Amino acid sequence: MSQLISDKYKAWEAECDARFNQLKANEEELNRIFIEIYGLQNELTPEVEDKDVTVRRADLGREIRSLISYAVGCMFGRYSLDAEGLAYAGGDWDDSKYRTFLPDQDNIIPICDDEYFDDDIVGKFVRFVETVYGQDTLEENLQFIADALGGKGTPREVIRSYFLNDFYADHCKIYQKRPIYWLFDSGKKNGFKALIYMHRYQSDLLARMRTDYVHEQQERYRTQLAHLSDALEQASGSERVKLAKQQKELQEQALEIQKYEEKIHHLADQNISIDLDDGVKHNYELFSDVLAKVK
Repeated sequence: MSQLISDKYKAWEAECDARFNQLKANEEELNRIFIEIYGLQNELTPEVEDKDVTVRRADLGREIRSLISYAVGCMFGRYSLDAEGLAYAGGDWDDSKYRTFLPDQDNIIPICDDEYFDDDIVGKFVRFVETVYGQDTLEENLQFIADALGGKGTPREVIRSYFLNDFYADHCKIYQKRPIYWLFDSGKKNGFKALIYMHRYQSDLLARMRTDYVHEQQERYRTQLAHLSDALEQASGSERVKLAKQQKELQEQALEIQKYEEKIHHLADQNISIDLDDGVKHNYELFSDVLAKVK
């Protein structure tokens, strides 16, 4: 049976409001009791300001970002729709924990400005929403998510923009600059981006990323640039200006990923292993040349 995320949010909002109002009333009643006991009626009032209540109200933007974070956790197998709590945070992997939504097989999820790969993160997120809430309400749910995130374009474009530009900053903030999902990032031109889950890292991951993703992306850029070159020969006017702009952007991305490939190659040849007991900061620094800066 299909469900609307908007309905789920309204129910959650009502629950949060009820809890907030009850706690506020309790705190004000306690204040009245203490004021009366100590005879402080002329000095204090029992009222409590909303900002001082120790539980939070629902916040649509925050809740949607939390949903996206949970979805990414399910993509990597950290969480499972079939198990409560953490499904995997190191140790032996158990396939039996994942039936409803299968985690990514190779622990590499690309984040591109277009859907270049079958396991593109936006495609995976759409499948997650469809799996959890149903096919009939998929488009309405994606629109609700996009509206909560804000931005221009179709729902999928808004969601893609969030993954490209804001998701990792949110993740680092939640985990207090100790991210468990690592963003391999070629630079500002978005030539190549991919997430991995550090608890599933294996020493051959960079070699697989280089051959299965970086090289594939380079080939796509070459193909697109060839098509654009042919199209430019036939184009004129505003269409030619548009194509020339696309060509310039792709050339910049191709150059960026070319330089990035050299860095990935260098590290891949080292076949680096990590020890989770060394902590996030130490392990992250081992790959600092190819990972996004933690801010």
